[in-house]
Amino acid sequence: MKKLFTTAALSVAIGLGFAQTAAAQALTPIKVSLQPSLYWALPFHVATEKGWWKEVGLAPEFSQFPAGVPQIAASAAKSWDVGGTGSVPAVLGHVRFGIKTIGISNDESVGNGLVGSAKAAAEFAANPANALRGKTITLTQNSTADFAVQSCLKKYGLKKADVVMKNMGQAEIISAVSSSNSDWAGMWAPNIYTVEEKSGAKLLCSGKDGGAIVPGALIARGDYAKENPQNVAKFLAVFLRAQSWMKANRAEAVAMMKDFYSKGGVTLSEAAMNKEFDTRPTFNLAQQLKMMERSSADANSQVDGWFNELSAFIKETGAVPASPKVQDFVTDEFLKMVNADAKLKAFANQTK
Repeated sequence: MKKLFTTAALSVAIGLGFAQTAAAQALTPIKVSLQPSLYWALPFHVATEKGWWKEVGLAPEFSQFPAGVPQIAASAAKSWDVGGTGSVPAVLGHVRFGIKTIGISNDESVGNGLVGSAKAAAEFAANPANALRGKTITLTQNSTADFAVQSCLKKYGLKKADVVMKNMGQAEIISAVSSSNSDWAGMWAPNIYTVEEKSGAKLLCSGKDGGAIVPGALIARGDYAKENPQNVAKFLAVFLRAQSWMKANRAEAVAMMKDFYSKGGVTLSEAAMNKEFDTRPTFNLAQQLKMMERSSADANSQVDGWFNELSAFIKETGAVPASPKVQDFVTDEFLKMVNADAKLKAFANQTK
């Protein structure tokens, strides 16, 4: 018991010492980009409510985007430094603007997929391929939902050319499905839960069902990361601490999710909010490092494998002329910086 108390006391002392050191210094502004009312963005809200940015000496300035494509495009004007986004936009961001993927926000393979109205669901249950062939699917192009839907098409022996894909923002899709103007849609959570609860639509095939891994990406502008590596490491530590806390304090985290989602205009049942936690695996510092570890310069990590699939997908869509080399933009450099700094590591792993 004495040993346990000593260990706990040391952890608290490290945390307090870190906070006091940061408080004694001027806070450094950092521009954080995100998409509102999404599970992977909740840690930003939690960290802000808990005051954890200040503990590492950062003062976040948030900018919000409805989807990944406009978010990535905004990096050209240096309107943000770091943030989170979908993995498909993250790959496109590297090709077009030199954006780095510096960590994984969550596994959202179950939270992206093909949604159908009650009528479409009945047709799909009878014969998925026949039900889909020739139909119009409304989705947000070059998104994780697009990736998941095309994975589902392949599962049922179909190609992109076998359907008609209509590009729409997620808010428009919610409206179209809810008003019975669209029977088939590519969506991501929590938008999926919104149409399920409001219009009786159903998730017919998730990315996971289609055999696809859909990671969420933590990102940084390449030039910002090169010039401010310590700030990027601190950003990751704050995000990881918030996720660790959310996992250990679920009831309070769900309450904070309700507040965060409502600010973005999203209202969900408690069951749907709990589904977000149940279906989206997250990864602590040690797990992230293991997933991103390369045994040699030419070896692929587990995360590399995921992004190789995504790179091939965006080439197939015609968004890029060639698949980018994953090792050029997926990096564990900043996670290693967190791990090498005793105070930052302890901070990232705290659950209180």
